[in-house]
Amino acid sequence: MRLPLCPGRLHLQCNPPAPLEQDLRLPLPRRPPEGEGWGLGLPDLCVPVPNLARFYTFPRPRDTEPRPAHPYPPDREARIAVYSPTESFHAAGMLNVGIIGTGFMTVQHLKAYRQVPGARIAALCNPSGKNLDGDFSQVAGNVGDANPLRLDMTQVKAYRDPAALFADPDIQIVDICTPTKTHLDLTLAALAAGKHVLVEKPLARSSADALRIAAAAETAAARGIFLMPAMCIRFWPEYAWVKQRIVSGEFGRVLDARFRRVASAPAWGHSHFLQGRDSGGALLDLHVHDVDFVQYCFGRPHAIFAAGYSKVSGAIDHVMALFQYAGGPVVSAEGSWAMAEGYGFNMAFTVNFEQATVDFDLSRGEQAFRISQGGKTEVLRLTEPDGYVGELRHFVERVSSGLPPTVVTARDAAEALNLCEAEEHSIRTGQGVGLP
Repeated sequence: MRLPLCPGRLHLQCNPPAPLEQDLRLPLPRRPPEGEGWGLGLPDLCVPVPNLARFYTFPRPRDTEPRPAHPYPPDREARIAVYSPTESFHAAGMLNVGIIGTGFMTVQHLKAYRQVPGARIAALCNPSGKNLDGDFSQVAGNVGDANPLRLDMTQVKAYRDPAALFADPDIQIVDICTPTKTHLDLTLAALAAGKHVLVEKPLARSSADALRIAAAAETAAARGIFLMPAMCIRFWPEYAWVKQRIVSGEFGRVLDARFRRVASAPAWGHSHFLQGRDSGGALLDLHVHDVDFVQYCFGRPHAIFAAGYSKVSGAIDHVMALFQYAGGPVVSAEGSWAMAEGYGFNMAFTVNFEQATVDFDLSRGEQAFRISQGGKTEVLRLTEPDGYVGELRHFVERVSSGLPPTVVTARDAAEALNLCEAEEHSIRTGQGVGLP
């Protein structure tokens, strides 16, 4: 069916699919009053799940089953999409994305979508109304492209009510870049409305809430609706490179590995990040990246011992964790946003194999990634785009193919939170924590 949306141009829209036997309904978050932040009261407003054309069988994984390794393909290309959010014609199969939240992570996603074929920004949503004019020039963060962004909103819808975004039949993907405490309700509502969902890390404020999301995602997947947590480090080129070598055994087995992600306290989003009860502090908001990557590479440890302290949020703001595996390797990870103001941000890792040592340190710039073997050290320069582009490409490609994402799942994200909670318990008690 062709719908004229602007003079002289046509947009393509698929024919309406067959209806479901029964609509599923779920209360949606209400828009807060003027001046308030993210309110999550649940009024009587409900939105039906849209009609679905196809059904897919996606069996729920058992916790006892081993997790298959899914390293990102080594032949990933640095493809640059011919993309503009104001493009007035898009071909059949183009996925319309609505982003909730208009802060730093939204800016990184907006920039990354420019390099993602098959997706276009069709809507922004923020209950406060902030930045819905498309001017993100004052939004800054700690990593990624720092160039100021102004988004042409000519053909991008602006919403202040998430329920209205979820009810928009033109939106296929909802990208949730909101404070952690809002993830549970927004994600469940978006899935119930029949939207594919990408949700920023951490998946939820607790592993229990994350498991609720994982269960909803598995149910939705059976209807052809997919969710992926935005664990970008699994897609970051240097991390993906070393993961592939761990899996392949190219340099022998891993003897030890250490990961580090440290920063000054966030200079943005103080109403969220520095409220530990809402954000979980650096433990959940920053360190969770490396905890997830540790389990991605080495599986679930049999025990964790951690030490740490609180400085700015009331939650754990600095953590040093040791992950214990029977028979090795020795694995540790440090995470912090307790560094002094002006320190900035750095992420790094060292993986020591039997036959090589691979070392990455963002602070070294063009010399960031190195490998030492056979008596010499070589700088490795990868050409792939960053992990934001990688994760969005994977999600869009899988959704476009009618298949669930494979590199990371909601249950993976829930397990990472569970490991972080074990670290917190170890810090509070001063004792190691055994894991089943």
